[in-house]
This record gives sequence, C-alpha cells and structure tokens, in this order.
Amino acid sequence: MVFKVKNATYVKSVNSVADLPQNRFPEIAFAGRSNVGKSSVLNKLANIRNLAKISHTPGKTRQINFFLINENLHFVDLPGYGYAKVSKSMKESWGKLIEEYLEKSQNLRGVVLLIDARHEPFEADLQLLEWLDFYQREKLVVLTKIDKISRSALLLNVKKTSKILSLNSDSVVLFSAKTGEGKEKILNWISDLLKKQHEN
Repeated sequence: MVFKVKNATYVKSVNSVADLPQNRFPEIAFAGRSNVGKSSVLNKLANIRNLAKISHTPGKTRQINFFLINENLHFVDLPGYGYAKVSKSMKESWGKLIEEYLEKSQNLRGVVLLIDARHEPFEADLQLLEWLDFYQREKLVVLTKIDKISRSALLLNVKKTSKILSLNSDSVVLFSAKTGEGKEKILNWISDLLKKQHEN
C-alpha cells in the first residue's frame, strides 16, 4: 500500500538535541543547503501549502523543526546550510546542531538529502553525506527544482551529481514542487524504510 500523508501539524522547534520531542515516533529528516526548496518539498509531501514556511530569505531555518505526520511519524526540517550571508559562528553552530542530531537522535530512521538540480553538489553537501555515512544513517538523494532547468541539462547534472556522490543515477530522485514529480518515489522510500525497520 502506498504511504499517504493524511494529516500533518507543526509540533515544535529546538535549538538543542536535549529538547527533542520525548516520544518514540520514527523521524525522517530533510536536509539541504539554504534555498534548495526544503519547505516546498515538505509542503508538497504533506499536501499542505503552508506547513513549512517558505521564506524568500535563504538561511531562515535556524532550528530543527518537527512536524507530526499521521499522528505516528515526525518529518524533521533541519537548518539549511551553506548560506553566505550568515556569520561564520552561526554556520558553525548550525553544523554542530545538525551533526549532533544525526549522531544522537534515537528515532531517526533516514535522511532525505536535497540538492538543487541546477548545480553540482557543494562542499557542504559532501560534508553532510560524510556524516550520514559515518553515523550509518539511511539516505535518499533528491534533486529539486527540476522544472527550472532544461531536460538535457538536467540529465547531464544527474550524471555529474551521481558520479561525485558515487551513486547509481537510478537511485537519485528527481523532484518538482510545481508538478509533483518525484513525490511518490520519496513517499515510497519512506514507506519501505519504516516497514523494513519495523520488521527488524
């Protein structure tokens, strides 16, 4: 059966892993550079236009935001990284918060890593991938904003990105918040992940 989001509500925002929600609901985290379209992805998956606030100022998500899905799962919006106009100390504190969450969350089941389809992965994306591998976290790489690039350029970027990340290009999901392309694939990945970990 296809995993569907029936209801979604904002729960809380935290600045420290000490403040994570005190329950056993599994967590699926969404990570990516500032301005990669994280809020648009979350809103599309949940079928709620303003679940995650879409900001015209990149780097606005400064905390870890929790959303309760179907009353038994959390979608977790991690702070956007790599935005040039924030101070070095703020960048470091966001990085520290993200890494600490990846290391210590006992409910984290997998991470959806969002990369802008118009660009090759940045150093910060590679850093995050290293953390995911180091902490042995399941991951899905999703290329966003595919409607803002020509199909030929997109296919070229998929090849480049797959090579840089040492992934099979078939395992990279192409996503458009405008058309909904890729939505089912992300939800199916989440469903398979929850099913697999429920069986273990």
